[in-house]
Amino acid sequence: GEYEFAIRETKTREVIDDVVTGRSELGVLYLNEFNRKAMEKIFRANSLSFHHLIDCGVYVYLWMGHPLAQKASIRLEELAEYPCLSFEQGDDSSFYLSEELLSTSEYPRIIKCCDRATVLNLMVGLNAYTLCSGIICEELNIGDYIAIPYASDEHNPAGAMEIGYVTRRNSILSPAGTRYIE
Repeated sequence: GEYEFAIRETKTREVIDDVVTGRSELGVLYLNEFNRKAMEKIFRANSLSFHHLIDCGVYVYLWMGHPLAQKASIRLEELAEYPCLSFEQGDDSSFYLSEELLSTSEYPRIIKCCDRATVLNLMVGLNAYTLCSGIICEELNIGDYIAIPYASDEHNPAGAMEIGYVTRRNSILSPAGTRYIE
């Protein structure tokens, strides 16, 4: 049959706005200790429901040629001399929090990017890194990049990421939305 389906990778604020306005049926986001309170307040204010999918740890995502690429785990102090790449979130400070996996004060060198291709190029060109869930599509990344567990300690906790999706409150997913979540 006929269909129109879109998968959009965008800023956290746009994910939420798209669900609120009905442009998107659902939006996939994550919560952690740094963004949870702000995000839950935004969900309540916009009549959105957050649905849990999976909990996962934090990983350091970097180029295979990076000096730290062979390590079994990586501590924050080992990353200090390398730039951290983060997705630009715009000017709204409550949304700015939503892309940071650690407190923003933990990053001595940070470069904000607005697309994934730039992130991957800077990983190679600058030995930069980003933090992620470790859930990576190998077919798309062709083995040039690696996710290594981030080693939390009492001074630099990363905590767990809770990945889930938001919908308009009391909405029922379409068959396509249900299949996508599955």
